[in-house]
Amino acid sequence: MAVRHYTLDLKLRAPADVSATVRGLQSIFQEQEMTETVHDSEGHGYLATFVGKNGRFAILRMHSHGLVTFDLQCLEGDEEAQVDNLLNALEKKLKTLLDGNIQRIKRLPALVRGSDVDRYWPTADGRLMEYDIDEVVYEKDSAYQNIKILHSRQFGNMLILNGDVNLAESDQPYTEAIMGSGKENYAGKEVLILGGGDGGILHEAVKLKPKMITLVEIDELVINGCRKHMRKTCGNVLDNLKGDCYEILVQDCVPVLKKFVEQGRMFDYVINDLTAVPISTAPEEDSTWEFLRLILDLSIRVLRPSGKYFTQGNCANLTDALSEYEKLLGRLSCKVDFSKEVVCVPSYMELWVFYTIWKK
Repeated sequence: MAVRHYTLDLKLRAPADVSATVRGLQSIFQEQEMTETVHDSEGHGYLATFVGKNGRFAILRMHSHGLVTFDLQCLEGDEEAQVDNLLNALEKKLKTLLDGNIQRIKRLPALVRGSDVDRYWPTADGRLMEYDIDEVVYEKDSAYQNIKILHSRQFGNMLILNGDVNLAESDQPYTEAIMGSGKENYAGKEVLILGGGDGGILHEAVKLKPKMITLVEIDELVINGCRKHMRKTCGNVLDNLKGDCYEILVQDCVPVLKKFVEQGRMFDYVINDLTAVPISTAPEEDSTWEFLRLILDLSIRVLRPSGKYFTQGNCANLTDALSEYEKLLGRLSCKVDFSKEVVCVPSYMELWVFYTIWKK
């Protein structure tokens, strides 16, 4: 059973009279049949917990620097109207008791913890987002990652890999940006897509009448899930691994790229949809940075002199990581130049950076 977690915060202009405030709130907790236990806060203001009927549990803190916080946890089956009445009464009483001393009051919607459907996912820069997710459509653990497809009332079905929002049916701006934002002529061209097992890029690319598209995706379970549950994104291109102008290779792209280099095979466009730029430059991310450098080097080697390499960067707020990626471009075996574009991807709820890279 899930738990709803409510919060009420009051930022004061000056520390409150703790004794008078606590006495003034006693009647509310008594009416709710909540038993108070006062704790030693070691000189950091007032701290008490309250246990009530239906499993309700609350924490009231009056910090010595002038912040009042109230946290209330209720089981999912608890009457929401009764909980709202408690919070309304508490807020009204605090406004009366602290009249003239309140700088700001903030009461947030309940955080639902432990629900069968997880609605909370972080942005790349660490902010928590609540999605309107109402159904787990598909979930598998492959040899490579945890794969979820969740349904959002606003964004449609959403592909989530290892806890990262990857792509939703609403995210056409992502697909357009990673293909060059409509500025490229794909007709008669040879295209290599790295990753992209959701089929979104492939679905759009085949419409542009290329000579041949090769898509390399390591995880067959991503393809299987998206084939059935992301039809608005992939259309019918994942129904078969070969089409009139495309082929899907269910393989690791690194050995495939190395083989293409040995064969002297060249492409007009390479689209890297494998992974975003790491959010950190810390040592523990070294392997991911090394992987990016390897993919870049191999991709540039199979790119025709007039070709272009498209890839995502990361959230526009992650300026240090993006700067590190741009420095990496200057350390490749072949000299390259680049441009970048910032796009709002609907389901990401943040601005996202995309790169176009070409040989000098």
